[in-house]
Amino acid sequence: MLNLLSGFVEELRRAGLPVSLTEHLDAAEAVHHIPIEDREALKYALGATLIKSSSHWHAFETTFDIYFARGLGSGEDGSGDGTESEDGEGGQQRPDGQGQQGGGGASDQMTPEELAAMLFQALLERNQSLMRMVARQAVTRFAGIEKGRPVGGTYYLYRTLRNLELDRVLERLIAQARGERPDADDMSALDQRLLGDEYRGRVDQMRKAVEDEIRRRLVEDRGAQALAKSVRKPLPEDLDVMHATRDELATLQRALQPLSRKLAVRLARRRRHRRRGPLDFRATVRRSLSTGGVPVEPRFRHPRPAKPEIMVVADISGSVASFARFTLHLVYAIQSQFSKVRSFVFVDGIDEVTRFFEQVDDPAEAVARINSEADVVWVDGHSDYGHALSVFYDRWAGEISNRTSVLILGDARNNYHATEDWVLAEIRRKARHLYWLNPEPRDYWGSGDSVVGAYGAHCDRVVECRTLRQLEKFVGDLE
Repeated sequence: MLNLLSGFVEELRRAGLPVSLTEHLDAAEAVHHIPIEDREALKYALGATLIKSSSHWHAFETTFDIYFARGLGSGEDGSGDGTESEDGEGGQQRPDGQGQQGGGGASDQMTPEELAAMLFQALLERNQSLMRMVARQAVTRFAGIEKGRPVGGTYYLYRTLRNLELDRVLERLIAQARGERPDADDMSALDQRLLGDEYRGRVDQMRKAVEDEIRRRLVEDRGAQALAKSVRKPLPEDLDVMHATRDELATLQRALQPLSRKLAVRLARRRRHRRRGPLDFRATVRRSLSTGGVPVEPRFRHPRPAKPEIMVVADISGSVASFARFTLHLVYAIQSQFSKVRSFVFVDGIDEVTRFFEQVDDPAEAVARINSEADVVWVDGHSDYGHALSVFYDRWAGEISNRTSVLILGDARNNYHATEDWVLAEIRRKARHLYWLNPEPRDYWGSGDSVVGAYGAHCDRVVECRTLRQLEKFVGDLE
């Protein structure tokens, strides 16, 4: 069991979850205090000791289902599963009158009609063990699993569910349940919805049983580590912002609020705990009076570090707009840690958009207005970093001081226009820091029309910043 747990923890780490040695030891200790045969108790005990963020739960659950697959090692007959239903009743009868059995013997000879009848009975009675038996038979009959084939099982799941026709079964279940109610004709909309939700929940359990069975067979065929690698998906903080789907962008949006709170606390803590200032001679002498004039506890003047000013200059053309949107959102969410935050966006023209963030509770509202209201097109709406930076310097360079950190967000793909990189040299001379955040992979820098090398020569740092994790690390280190 401990070897299995170690492999499980290693896979969590490979998936990007931060699991420390102490948490690994806590999980090993928790295993000693719960019944191993209780899979749900094991799952939540390990989750409580190993997971620190709700956004990591899905990755944890997927990995758990692989390493602790139901009935693993019991063979296709699934004899390791219990025979009791959820309500404690076992030994349910099959529609043809035969008693419930494992996956072997007479059940292997079931016709499609008998399998469909058993599926209907399992869902009607919400019999968990019968659902698992149907799942085993359906996977054997319909999935067509090919041993040794390196797949994650999604296609096998699709083939099985397509043949089970669960949507049609759901309609039959709801129709029969309504027909058995004496007040069927007078059911309110709420009652109908509750009835539908009840049976949809049972159908979802059936889908989960089929998925568990497919996963169990794939683990037995290829091993847990190989299967986990094939189904591994990036955590929300590791999603590539520029190439995220709509659902992934929604996930990133949900992750921004807790991330901004964490970053604000980190920045405030770091400023509080910076090195102590010079010796406070008067306070030291006063303190020494209680120890006979011996300065046992020297007193120091606590430094009061000034909060930096931030200027964010963001390219919002094309796919880079997603990265700029999340960065602007994050910077404004933690603006209490800076004395002033000003934002500028550009394509080939440039406009200050700080006004959109004033008196707005949710930065997302302001970010949403930028695309429609900001004046960022000069000629043809194609990226022209040279012109945009030149205009920025002409209009706002006088407001850059030695307290200002300037962040430039963009991929530096300039459509072969003039770079005007002298602008960055002048900004660097005036500003406290000049950083460039590039959402492209580092291997792409300098290829094609990318001029990041010319600009990067004048920056304190050029940072690859494609994910929330990279963005968090950068913003957390801002001074």
